[in-house]
Amino acid sequence: MSEVKRSSARDTALEVLLQVSGANAWSDGSLKRTIAKNKLESRDAALATRLAYGVIQNRMLLDYYIGCWCTQRPGHLEPVILNILRLGAYQILFMDRIPSRAAVNEAVEMVKRHGRPKAAGLINAVLRKFSVHREDMSPLPDGSLAERLSVRYSHPQWLVQHLLDQIGEEETERFLRCNNEIVPTTIQTNYLLTDPDTLEKELHQAGVSAEMHPWLGGCFLVSGTGDLERLEPFQQGHFMVQDPAARLVALAAQPVPGSRVMDVCAAPGGKSFSLAIDMGDRGQILSCDIHPHKLNLMERSAQRLGISCVRTALADGREFHAVWQEQADLVVADVPCSGLGIIRKKPDIRYKDPGELSRLPEIQGQILSNAARYVRPGGVLIYSTCTVLRAENEAVTDDFLAHHPDFERESFTLPQPIGETEGHITLWPQRLDTDGFYICRMRKKTEEPE
Repeated sequence: MSEVKRSSARDTALEVLLQVSGANAWSDGSLKRTIAKNKLESRDAALATRLAYGVIQNRMLLDYYIGCWCTQRPGHLEPVILNILRLGAYQILFMDRIPSRAAVNEAVEMVKRHGRPKAAGLINAVLRKFSVHREDMSPLPDGSLAERLSVRYSHPQWLVQHLLDQIGEEETERFLRCNNEIVPTTIQTNYLLTDPDTLEKELHQAGVSAEMHPWLGGCFLVSGTGDLERLEPFQQGHFMVQDPAARLVALAAQPVPGSRVMDVCAAPGGKSFSLAIDMGDRGQILSCDIHPHKLNLMERSAQRLGISCVRTALADGREFHAVWQEQADLVVADVPCSGLGIIRKKPDIRYKDPGELSRLPEIQGQILSNAARYVRPGGVLIYSTCTVLRAENEAVTDDFLAHHPDFERESFTLPQPIGETEGHITLWPQRLDTDGFYICRMRKKTEEPE
């Protein structure tokens, strides 16, 4: 019976990998749907997730070694065969608890189950090479530092070069390595309905391992959760899942009870809810998005969390609505971005087309300029992204401030070990174990600029 379960987990992982490569699906959504469809138990779901994410995180490295020992180039192999090879190779190289012989044999059986029996010999031969050379793999290709790091950590060379130019060799390698590691899940206490001590007891009673976040109050690092949404404390609205970086956006915004707030790119709603909790659910938060179904999800989440001050509106962040002009004490613009700060949670983001990303700063600037029109004199404007590229971060806010002299950056203080900032900050996962994030706080002057 246990062998059947392991096969189910592997087949689920293969199904996800084929969806990601063939249907351009996102790995996190595909995993959730496929695990539910295949009705995997929590242990098998965890294995399927580890396999799928592990292959995506190390795809370029796996393909390099497959290319060393396969008579065909990886790109010429049929997708189902290539992904079975990747799954087997990942288990041999990165999963100590799975014997190499079991990984090879299961891959051979998988290719037969998927109607490719003639490929069984190829699968067996290539993966046996991985097994034999596990401790002395072939050296990485010669080339520039960017080329070597690109293959070693399976990040596109253009991104590696950007990072080398921005933060240097040591930090770049730490960032790349961090993106391929298992990420802790962070949850935030909903102070409207409970307190951290009570929540911690509820989590332990539900069999969840929870420890206080080392420097962010009211937050926990949790593991052994299975499906978080099935937990009674979640269903009762006692917590929400939120990375520390996203939580810091609300802390940088410093909302006060009774504030009028706009969140112009709100979905899935975490920042709006965090602001509402900090405001004691007193005031008004208008949360906007361009997708009706996401607004519906936000409304249901707000209801679960016992939040009544949030209302939603269907609106494009680039389109001006005169009725909102200078009405908000605080406007948050968490703009669409490349997402390169959350690669460790969405590993397939690293493979995005850089040509598409080059158009983002213009869109981000348009949203920021439009959002600024909703800030009252003396009010605060927050710009944030989940990326680490300067072109989407400092370059956008620098350009905005150059064209809007009625705004200026304003320093803000975050919990230690961060402390006081000079009005903006880039958070790096290898430094603080947060998502990669950029936060900028600006205040609208009360007097007309000269």
